[in-house]
Amino acid sequence: MIRVRYAPTPSGPLFLSGLRIALANVLFARRNKGHALLRFDDLDQQKCPPGQADQTRQDLLWCGLEWDGEIHQADRVALYQAAIETLKARGLLYPCFESEDELRAKQERRRKRGQPLIYDRAMLALTPEQRATAEAGGKRPYWRLRLSGRVLAWRDLVLGERQAKLSAISDPILVRADGTPAPVLASVVDDIDTGITHIIRGEDNAGNTAIQIELFELLGGQPSKLRFAHLPSLPDHALTRPGRKVGQLQVRGLRADGMEPCAVAACLAGTRADRADPPALHVLAAHFELATVAAADVSVRDLLAVNRHVLASMEFSDVADRLPTGATERFWLAVRGSMDLLREARGWWDVVAGTIVPPVVEGERELLAHAETLLPAEPWDQSVWTQWIAALERATGRFGESLLVPLRLALTGEETGPDLADLLPLIGRARAADRLRIAAA
Repeated sequence: MIRVRYAPTPSGPLFLSGLRIALANVLFARRNKGHALLRFDDLDQQKCPPGQADQTRQDLLWCGLEWDGEIHQADRVALYQAAIETLKARGLLYPCFESEDELRAKQERRRKRGQPLIYDRAMLALTPEQRATAEAGGKRPYWRLRLSGRVLAWRDLVLGERQAKLSAISDPILVRADGTPAPVLASVVDDIDTGITHIIRGEDNAGNTAIQIELFELLGGQPSKLRFAHLPSLPDHALTRPGRKVGQLQVRGLRADGMEPCAVAACLAGTRADRADPPALHVLAAHFELATVAAADVSVRDLLAVNRHVLASMEFSDVADRLPTGATERFWLAVRGSMDLLREARGWWDVVAGTIVPPVVEGERELLAHAETLLPAEPWDQSVWTQWIAALERATGRFGESLLVPLRLALTGEETGPDLADLLPLIGRARAADRLRIAAA
């Protein structure tokens, strides 16, 4: 059975880039009738605030992502310690005592000499006496894995054929000076223990692949049966503001703004759904391809366009509990096709049921004064707009946009928005008259 895992570190909010990786794992598993595991990489409890894992889980569930199992690395320390002892017993780990300052100085010397910027393995020459002296002086070693130096080759399911020469890679630190395992070690131990067959993650993690393959084999795994797929980052051009990419949008913020999960999932999966209803998650899974999600050109504009389409087709019952208090079905049907985000409903509810101060519409005093005097008597229904506009056309000789633009600004304070024929009966005569007077001042 195909088994995948999504492994967030619950140290902060879930971003859109992380949600994309989670979505890819779940859809891949569902497409192949496999198993999707949620693994929280929470070994460093000081960096993982209480409750953050729960928030991450809720954000994933909001997007419809459900898991076949869940584990926490904080509960599995004994497994990692056993792996560390196994590697030490086989002579594959060696102790090191250099400080960070010493390591930086070594790197700088190698850089000036034009040498490869990799660790020089100086600690391999450490004698038992030297180690004892260092420990007697209060130092505690951290432990590096001695890489084999061979050339590894594998086929990435997204990036294609890959190769790495282990002799050109620094021996990785697998055990910190306080005895805790490094993330790469804990991850490999978990992948072996849980039978992971496919590792689908971001391209920023691709540099660890060769080390993981080597370690996977040393700990008794079968790297020949392991497949990697590295998804490229979301496009750089998709900026929300200077220096902030679309992938750095917080999922919780999107939820609060009124982004619909089906719109987010469709965009991240590479399905352009602005002309059709976004597919349900099980439909996305049935047609899922890694190449498609890897090539997805997601931007804020895409997200808003798809979400606008979704909102326009949603029934009142689907959103009633998220609308402003008092909002009616008639209101929802009037505004639902004019919003990118559900939070905008608050503003339109203020337009029809609250108090807004429209701008003074320069040069339109006479038109707006005529408009006020010609407002029909209540009660109002859908026909009031037609009656009013017809009377204004006869009185002013103006038609089309020359009437519509100043009236919309006066009545709503906005240049664009829902059909005024739908809004005017909701606004009511008293509000309409007050706003026309203010805009004509």
